[in-house]
Amino acid sequence: MLRTVTAFCHSADAALQSHHVPHLRGLESPERHSHLAEAVLPYAQKAWADLQHPDAGVVRFTHDHYLKIWALSEPVIDADYLLLDEAQDTNPVLEEVFTRQRDHAQLVMVGDSAQAIYGWRGAKDVMTDFKGTALTLSRSFRFGPALAEEANRWLALVDALIRLTGTDAIPTCIGPLEQPEAILCRTNVGTMIEIMNLLPTSRSVALAGGAEPLRALARAAHDLQNGRRTTHPELLLFERWGDLKEYAEHDPAGGDLAPLVEVVERHGTQAILAAVDQLVPEQYADATISTAHKAKGREWATVRISADFIPEDTGEMDEDGRPTIAPIDPDEARLAYVAVTRARHHLDIGGLAWAASRTRLGTAEEPAA
Repeated sequence: MLRTVTAFCHSADAALQSHHVPHLRGLESPERHSHLAEAVLPYAQKAWADLQHPDAGVVRFTHDHYLKIWALSEPVIDADYLLLDEAQDTNPVLEEVFTRQRDHAQLVMVGDSAQAIYGWRGAKDVMTDFKGTALTLSRSFRFGPALAEEANRWLALVDALIRLTGTDAIPTCIGPLEQPEAILCRTNVGTMIEIMNLLPTSRSVALAGGAEPLRALARAAHDLQNGRRTTHPELLLFERWGDLKEYAEHDPAGGDLAPLVEVVERHGTQAILAAVDQLVPEQYADATISTAHKAKGREWATVRISADFIPEDTGEMDEDGRPTIAPIDPDEARLAYVAVTRARHHLDIGGLAWAASRTRLGTAEEPAA
């Protein structure tokens, strides 16, 4: 219900509609989603009505809610210039407010289309249809030429118009790392695995963005193991742990849950929760673990890419009897591009090493004047 309200708040729509109800694992077909929306929408509408009274309501009032209420008032921002940062991942609600100011303000967008990684939650690259003068910065002042070459591998995959050049004065290398400052994962389960691997060492560990998503996932797994249903959005359709194991092991759509089953079976939910409690704030950590999504906009001196950036298996074999890899999804390529460009001095390509033989490199452009 609350995820439906959040989707509505991210949209430019004036009222809650059935397409705001999120698609759930196992209910992907149009007919099943229609039944789900029919059941959920009335409760979402009641929640939204409650949120109109933040001082007296019972639903927790968040940033998304007051932004949507403000947007629905059709605000006029009294300014001569407006700058929208991270324009490649803009929610439609903010796009509508921003473009509505064009008649009285100069609008400026800043972003990188190759870093558009939040389309799965409704964000848009609003630069593609924006009418304005385009200026390009293609030289990175974060890293050197070696890492720029790796970044260009991924820019070629997403058909980006630019290629990066690194700064010669910045020493950057690509190779194995024993003790990286940051480890970037594709999924929350990936961060859980890295935490369990690192905590037995003497290094203190932090998790970017906080540990609550991992706690919620571990508690959901614990409930299923004890015969209780869970409300966790990734696991709520499973009645018991055995159902989840069977789905992860035998259903092609359940492959992304297989690492969760493996880490829970290996360590147990109580050990995972205890490990999460040992995490420290980032300023005191020897190593920071993060998803690539939460790492966007950040940088570290040394970075390792986690092993959960695995290619999609087609289920077929090549002429040498090896599993064939599906074409790299553009969304995954953009996420990889974000991940590999977080390092300043040393990148351990780790879980993305498989892509070296699957990609072509483009030609670097000189920065725009």
